[in-house]
Amino acid sequence: MKNAGIILLAIITMLVSPSFVQAQEVNTGIKGGFTLSNLYIDRDELNDENSRVGLHLGFFSQILLGETIGLQPEFLFTTKGTEGRYDGFVNQTVNFNINYIDIPILAVLKPIEILEIHAGPYIGFMLNSNIKYSGAIEGEESLDRDHFKTMDYGLAAGFALNFGNIEAGARYNIGLQELADSNVSRSLLGDSKHSYGQLFIAIKL
Repeated sequence: MKNAGIILLAIITMLVSPSFVQAQEVNTGIKGGFTLSNLYIDRDELNDENSRVGLHLGFFSQILLGETIGLQPEFLFTTKGTEGRYDGFVNQTVNFNINYIDIPILAVLKPIEILEIHAGPYIGFMLNSNIKYSGAIEGEESLDRDHFKTMDYGLAAGFALNFGNIEAGARYNIGLQELADSNVSRSLLGDSKHSYGQLFIAIKL
């Protein structure tokens, strides 16, 4: 997957090229909503894990190739992470807060006018991260990006309901990239990957 960025750039270049856009119906808009994320950490020291409630916000374009099919590239700020409770010498709760720019490229199927089905790959670029401790140790600190693989990628699928220029929908994203990239981060996260669901409202402009 090391060429994922090059492939994605090629797709985006094709989508925004004048010869492609002029031949299609194109809708653009803004979207945002809630994100419920998890890492499903597999560590013996982890006693419990809870999802992080966050948000996503950004822009989208929908390029219709016909009445029932199309493509939808998006550009989204997305919060990801999880909350883990570790048992050991001391009991500690750690909140992992990691923020990304996500770029999904989704196929769109419209079996009926009101319903859209979305599916396709996404790629994400880490912006920043921090952890909050509670329990025996209290505090918050930023994390060095060198501890993580800063590019995330995976698959997304969901649906949207159309109400004129407004859409409401849900999506599930499953990451294929392990997050940890150092011995320190692996001691807490193991081989965990991002997994997150989203509820959104989109407005076509």
